[in-house]
Amino acid sequence: MTTISLLQAPHPDLTATPEVRMLLKPQCADRGVVDGAWWPRTRDLARELPSLVAVLDERWGRITRVAVNPRSWLEIPKKVPAGIHTVSVGWFDAEQDPDDLLLLSYTVGRWDLLIVPPECDPERASWLMCAAADVNNRQSVRELLAGPRSVRHTTHAAPWEAL
Repeated sequence: MTTISLLQAPHPDLTATPEVRMLLKPQCADRGVVDGAWWPRTRDLARELPSLVAVLDERWGRITRVAVNPRSWLEIPKKVPAGIHTVSVGWFDAEQDPDDLLLLSYTVGRWDLLIVPPECDPERASWLMCAAADVNNRQSVRELLAGPRSVRHTTHAAPWEAL
């Protein structure tokens, strides 16, 4: 299991994006339905997506497109800046689960991340992220979100911890 944390250098700008909270399955694993989980801080996709893509570009290769369900976000920008390139953003209403983030790369392929709702309490968010990143887990986004609400997953590390 991989924990990725994007740490920002000290900067006087208090609006700087904080670290990315995510857990990913190992690259060599038979990934199942989801490849990990992402816990954004808000439902502002234009603000949240650039730092996520920057981290994933390094891990998976250049992310070129992202698809979301419009029910989960306040607005869906057509494009977002991501480092030295721009990522196209699209949406699917009926075809895509509201809590699924679809990421595409020309060179590497497709990934699906469970979107942990920003308003989720930390204990539940930790359980969801660990469950989504568990290599033995074959549950869908919907099944993960319907899972146990009080039982902690076998992985005990907090998903936002740096390695």
